[in-house]
Amino acid sequence: MCAGAADHVVVTLLDAGAGLTVVPYLQALAQLRGSDLHLKAGSPPRVRIDGRLRALQAPVLTAEDTELMLHEVLRADLREEFARTNEADFAYSPPQGGRFRVNAFRQRGSAALVMRRVAVGAVPLASLGVPAVVERLALEPRGLLLVTGPTGSGKTTTLAGMIDHVNSTRECHIVTIEDPIEVLHEDKLSMISQREVRLDTRDFGTALRAAMRQDPDVILVGEMRDQETVKAALSASETGHFVMSTLHTIDAAETISRIIDFFPPHEQKQVRLALAGALRGIVCQRLVPRADGQGRCVVMEVCVNTGRVADAIADPDRTHHITDLVKEGGFYGMQSFDQHLVALVRDGVVTLEDASQAASNPHDLLVELRRLGLVT
Repeated sequence: MCAGAADHVVVTLLDAGAGLTVVPYLQALAQLRGSDLHLKAGSPPRVRIDGRLRALQAPVLTAEDTELMLHEVLRADLREEFARTNEADFAYSPPQGGRFRVNAFRQRGSAALVMRRVAVGAVPLASLGVPAVVERLALEPRGLLLVTGPTGSGKTTTLAGMIDHVNSTRECHIVTIEDPIEVLHEDKLSMISQREVRLDTRDFGTALRAAMRQDPDVILVGEMRDQETVKAALSASETGHFVMSTLHTIDAAETISRIIDFFPPHEQKQVRLALAGALRGIVCQRLVPRADGQGRCVVMEVCVNTGRVADAIADPDRTHHITDLVKEGGFYGMQSFDQHLVALVRDGVVTLEDASQAASNPHDLLVELRRLGLVT
C-alpha cells in the first residue's frame, strides 16, 4: 500500500463531495511524486512510484467509474476515434493544474486509463546527472541525434532537457512534433513551435514535410514510428537541420539495426550510407534505484558517430562492432552502460545488486568491479 498520509488525502477528497472523478487520484499521484496513475475496472487505482506499481487505499473502481473518468478527460475531437478504435493518446491538463499524458483503451470491454505525470518546463541537463557529452551533442548544428530506451526510462525528460539547453544557448527556431505534447517550453534565446499530432497536424510524416517550410534550425520528432518518419527525419538531417528523436531500443547497436529494418532489403544499403553520414550520436538510457532510496538515477550508454562508428554503420558485417567501439571510445565521451554503472557503484550512487540487475553483462560488470578493488 502507499503511504498512509497520501491515502488519507484521497479518502478525504472523495468524502468531501468532490465526486468520483479522476482529479483526486491525480492529486494523490502528484503528492506521492509518482510517475503514472493506472485506472481499471475491478481494481483500486494504482500509482507507479520509483518503478513499483502500488495500490492506493481507495474504493475498487467499477466499469461505470472508469467510463465517467474517460468521458471527463477525453477531448471531444477524439471521441469518435476512440469509439472506432478503442485507443487514444492525448494530453490532459485539469483546471486544478498539472499536465498528464494519457493513454485510454478498453480491456474486457470496459474503459481503462494510464495517465503519466509530465513536467511543465524542462529539467536542466545539469540537474539530470547526464554526462557532459550529452550537452555537447545537443548543440550540434546539423545531423541526427537519437535518445533510446524502454518505456518509462526517462527519454522524454532527457530530450526536454536537451531542448531547454538549446533554448538557453542558441538563437534559433525549434519545431517539435509530439504525440502528445508532454513538456511545455517557453521561448528563451530560441523560438519554440510545439505541434501536437491530431491537434495541430495530421501525423508525424505530414508535420516533418511541412517543417521544411517553417525555417527550422532544430526539429524534435517525438518518436520514430515507421519508415516514412525515419525517411523524412534522415532527409531533414541531411539538408542542414538538427533532428532529435527517440526509439524503443536497448543499446546503440540495436538502434542502428532497428532503423535499417524499417526499410526493405533493396533500400538498406542506401539507408546505411545516409545514416552513417547524418548520425551525430545515440544516447541510450535506463533508470536504476538510488542507493539512498531517494528515487532513481539515469544510467546512459553514449555512442558518438566517429569515423570508425560510421564505417560500422555503413557495413552490415561490422555493425556488431559498435558495442566494442563504444567501450573503447572514452576519448570522444563514449561509454557503455556497464562502464557508467561501475562509476555509479564506485561513487556509492547505486548498490551492487541494482547495478547487476541493470547491467548489459552482469558477469563482466562484477569482474571490472573486482579488478578495481570495489568488491571482493
